[in-house]
Amino acid sequence: MENIYLVLVIVLFILAISDLVVGVSNDAVNFLNSAIGAKAAPFKIIMAIAALGVLFGATFSSGMMEIARNGIFHPDKFYFSEIMLIFLAVMITDVILLDTFNTLGLPTSTTVSIVFELLGAAVAISFMKLSNSELPLSMGDYINTSKALAIISGILLSVVIAFSIGALVQFLTRWLFSFNYERRFKYFGALYGGFAITSIVYFMLIKGVKGASFITEETTVWVNNNSLLIISVCFIGFTVLLQLLNWIFKLNILKTTVLAGTFALAMAFAGNDLVNFIGVPLAGYESFKTFLQNPGADPNYLLMSSLQGKVNTPTLFLLLAGFVMVITLFTSRKAKSVVKTSIDLSRQDEGEERFSSSQLSRSIVRLALNMSNNVSRFVPQSIKRNLEKQFSMVSHDKHDRDYPAFDMLRASVNLVVASILIAFGTSLKLPLSTTYVTFMVAMGTSLSDRAWDRESAVYRVTGVFSVIGGWFFTALSAFTLAFLIALFFYYGNMYAITVMVVLSIYLAYRTHKIHTSREATRAFSEKELQKINNENILEQCTLSVNAIMNQTQLEYKKTIAALVAFDVKTIKKISRSTDKLEKEAKQKKNSVTLIIAKLKEDALESGHYYVQALDYLREILHSLNFIVKPVYTHIDNNHKELGEAQLTELKNLGQHLGNFFTHITNDIHAGQFSNQENIATEQQKLLTLIDLFRKNEVKRIKKESGSTRNSLLFMTILQETKNLCLFSFNLYKAQRDFVIYHRTNNS
Repeated sequence: MENIYLVLVIVLFILAISDLVVGVSNDAVNFLNSAIGAKAAPFKIIMAIAALGVLFGATFSSGMMEIARNGIFHPDKFYFSEIMLIFLAVMITDVILLDTFNTLGLPTSTTVSIVFELLGAAVAISFMKLSNSELPLSMGDYINTSKALAIISGILLSVVIAFSIGALVQFLTRWLFSFNYERRFKYFGALYGGFAITSIVYFMLIKGVKGASFITEETTVWVNNNSLLIISVCFIGFTVLLQLLNWIFKLNILKTTVLAGTFALAMAFAGNDLVNFIGVPLAGYESFKTFLQNPGADPNYLLMSSLQGKVNTPTLFLLLAGFVMVITLFTSRKAKSVVKTSIDLSRQDEGEERFSSSQLSRSIVRLALNMSNNVSRFVPQSIKRNLEKQFSMVSHDKHDRDYPAFDMLRASVNLVVASILIAFGTSLKLPLSTTYVTFMVAMGTSLSDRAWDRESAVYRVTGVFSVIGGWFFTALSAFTLAFLIALFFYYGNMYAITVMVVLSIYLAYRTHKIHTSREATRAFSEKELQKINNENILEQCTLSVNAIMNQTQLEYKKTIAALVAFDVKTIKKISRSTDKLEKEAKQKKNSVTLIIAKLKEDALESGHYYVQALDYLREILHSLNFIVKPVYTHIDNNHKELGEAQLTELKNLGQHLGNFFTHITNDIHAGQFSNQENIATEQQKLLTLIDLFRKNEVKRIKKESGSTRNSLLFMTILQETKNLCLFSFNLYKAQRDFVIYHRTNNS
């Protein structure tokens, strides 16, 4: 029996390592987005500072571990075997849930996930205990419901307060310093930096000292009793020190503030959120030790009263967990995806938006614009002019990929406001989430900085609501999944545990493959984009045209073959392939402004031809998709197969179109367009053939020899094939003009 539970404890610690990896990948956004978004330092230096903060903060976690032992449920009401089922259900749920959010690139709260997983699993086991018990007990005897309600209220409060205060502080800061803040910082920079770093130090003390595994009770009491003295000395000392360093060594005060804030938030993350990853396994380990200390005890009747007491976690365990977090920080690609989402939603300039607009976001933006216009009528013109001056952006190349997403003034406000709010909330014992606070502060400051203009506001608002919705979905899904898994374990015992461990490994592998594939595609697109310059724009355009034309020809041929064979698996693969082609074409189109910005003045005409070619490629792919999707729907719905005459005509049409495409791609690839007249003649034959087949179908309809759905599908294929033919020849002529222009200007 002992061996079985020893295996379960080992599984818990293996899951803890997995949880550390997926958890850090998600929570890295809390302390990295400001420094990376403002490009306060080279990426490696930012990561090194964050890693140092994580290691330092890991030793501050000991006092936070009680939440896993007795914060959500009453352990003295559960037996050892039940406790182990709860902890296993929690850890497996956490790994699956956080890894899913990482793959989607969405930040969520590890605190909320672990709390609601503990709640869900404990409720499931409590429900089974109540159903099998004759004692007059209720769910309240097992579950600490007030804690769960406090967490929910903390979510709502932190979202609203963090966003509002972040927006207000950023507005006042920008009004005082403007975007061109360097001149004023010569005189007031030290004061600002002194206040900011003092706030950060206060935050570190409040969040850190009370939970550190190596600090005595007397020291903690002294720090709490002398907080005002410490803050006053820090403010005066840092202000004077920063001013001296600025005079003597030209120290960049804002950069120092941002990096100090990054260290502090990284430390807070490790100190506060480490419990989310290893608290449950450590509680399982403590339970197992209790079981060993009671030889011969039946695990089904050994109550876990020992978990009610406070236990100091060994510093070695905390440091080992810290090292795992640091390694993950440097190696996780998913962490970069989550950070990118936060930065994209708060960047100052326009660009490709990840989220689409929604009815809710459009309504909110429209309401905000109307309110702004109404309020603006009562604001004096002098104040309007002053605001416009202070909030005018410093001009720069909007297409410069190396330009920061936002400046360091905003980055410092993000870090300082988040630090103060988290410290204040902690001092009031409010269950604030570092993820919620840091993200919503960043959104509030970006709104005040006019980063959400009329070109991007609807997309950014949708993005924010998507992330907030994900937070609430975290709570619901964490509770539900942990509840179901705990019930599965209760009935299935070791068999169920084995199945879920294997399933979680498989799901982690699958999401890793999906994310790797997506990142590889994005990296390839960026690499292709960077290749294009004045000298090779024609060559790159030709490669893109040929690749997409060849793929279009292949997919069209396979679509007709799938329709003839009525093969649903093949047409499903074709549908995915054409979707991928359309996405690639869309990415190329969206990046066209970046390419044109890279071109020299004497090569702008090349940009015109490049845009024209991309437009025709997108139209070709639209037409292909308008063929593939109806065919897929027709086959997938098991409608009647097309008639023999219809299929024969489509095969004939596909053969002629294939020859037409081959002649076009051969000429484009060779850069020789002497066959234009022959290709034009071939196009006319194709169009005539399409007209003939359409007339044949009209005759069949008149004779009522086929089904309505078949006729509609057949006519759709004919029309979109005609469009393919027209757009392909237009692309051919556009590429010809591009080649002639290029040769003329380079001869």
